[in-house]
Amino acid sequence: MTEKRSLASMQEEVDAYIQQFKTGYFSPLAQMARLTEEVGELAREVNHYYGEKNKKSDEVEKTVAEELGDVLFVTMIMANSLDIDLTEVFEENMAKFNQRDAYRFERKDGKVHEAD
Repeated sequence: MTEKRSLASMQEEVDAYIQQFKTGYFSPLAQMARLTEEVGELAREVNHYYGEKNKKSDEVEKTVAEELGDVLFVTMIMANSLDIDLTEVFEENMAKFNQRDAYRFERKDGKVHEAD
């Protein structure tokens, strides 16, 4: 069984990978273009697996998981270059969603928002 990693340790590993190259981190705009490209590739795979579009016979076989992994990797590169702690951002976002959207959708526990 493999050991679970934290976002912080993954960001550190990605940084170590990038630091071995003279180029280092690309500009935020270049990274945004790369992230957009990876999200497009993810969308293409989702469409192949769950949508109406079939793969062409000469297309390389990829998976949704592989493309999602690429999106995560590029997201970490961008976060590192902008000195963003993804763990901190995740915790802030979860607090926001748990508060703001606690009753946005019908809940399995049957609880409903009580008016203030």
